[in-house]
Amino acid sequence: MEPLASKIRPRKLKDFVGQEHLVSVGKPLAEAIKKKHLFSFILWGPPGVGKTTLARIYAESLRADLHELSAVSAGKDDIRKIVAEDRGDKPKVLFLDEIHRFNKAQQDFLLPFVESGDLTLIGATTENPSFEVIAPLLSRCRVFVLNELSDKEMKKIIARTGFKISKESLEWLIRMADGDARQAIGVIEQAHNLYGKVELETLKESLQSKFLRYDKKGEEHYNVISAFIKSMRASQPDAALYYLARMIEAGEDPKFIARRMVIFASEDIGMVQPTALVVANDVFRAVETIGLPECGINLAHGVVYLSLAKKDRSAYEAYMAALGDVKQFGNLAVPMKIRNAPTKLMKGLGYGAGYEKYGKEDLLPEKLKNKKYLKNNQKKDGAR
Repeated sequence: MEPLASKIRPRKLKDFVGQEHLVSVGKPLAEAIKKKHLFSFILWGPPGVGKTTLARIYAESLRADLHELSAVSAGKDDIRKIVAEDRGDKPKVLFLDEIHRFNKAQQDFLLPFVESGDLTLIGATTENPSFEVIAPLLSRCRVFVLNELSDKEMKKIIARTGFKISKESLEWLIRMADGDARQAIGVIEQAHNLYGKVELETLKESLQSKFLRYDKKGEEHYNVISAFIKSMRASQPDAALYYLARMIEAGEDPKFIARRMVIFASEDIGMVQPTALVVANDVFRAVETIGLPECGINLAHGVVYLSLAKKDRSAYEAYMAALGDVKQFGNLAVPMKIRNAPTKLMKGLGYGAGYEKYGKEDLLPEKLKNKKYLKNNQKKDGAR
């Protein structure tokens, strides 16, 4: 049975709702569709704002041979198969959803086909392509930024479902979906299928029954990543592994998790076990290279190591204290003896005079003399 979101998906640009900066008269995507201009591009924006719909409308305008893949499950063999297919003179358009989930090796493999024109690429991503797409591939694509749908636009899309929805239910739906039309439509469909009616209570019940609700911008995202960090901080690898598995299963970007682990290695472990930063960085590189699903094993390895490591926040706390003084006192004068003296004039003014490489004199600005940020007297034995 065709999902409701698919049934009401617009097939023509005139029926598309939102993204006026791209699709209204004279705007770039509208012009490309009107003029049947063939080029590769990336659609960057939050979930449920029309990336797939725009890709299909564009491909249809070109009468192109459209192939849709998800980077979560697709690989090199899928691309080879598409390139090998003979569909006459039709241009081949590859819509690659969640392109940020393609690892570097996969993107390198895709690049020559885009360069040669064998494939016209439309990538869709919720992540900043500057960080997630390799530079050579990114340079061959134009990036279009999509915005969250406004409340007015959400109302228009919800009206297309054909269900009579009360004002109270409509307002709740719009708040819950937070600009994600697909989520709103999905909850309406589920309420109707489960309870036979679309009312506030059935909508709420339907939302609760959804498996692993995890909005990457919403409260649950922050709750789970917080629980993950605090479990490692408390040296509880079992809890940390659970929250790791929950994030991976719900579709969290593994590079986001790995970045948090790199930060954790310096913030919470620091000098008591400096190799933690080395391990965390290597995990991040492994995630970039391997990709899902296998990189989950690399993440698990790193999580267990970081959880079991001793904990010491002295370097982090020292930096925060120094940063506090910078913000409070501004640009205090650097002592003359440690100023750079590249010219004769500056040397004559006393820049660098009396500098000793291994001297013990305090080198802080005058106002902060003898200030101690790093608590050297901290008992390392007591570190967790």
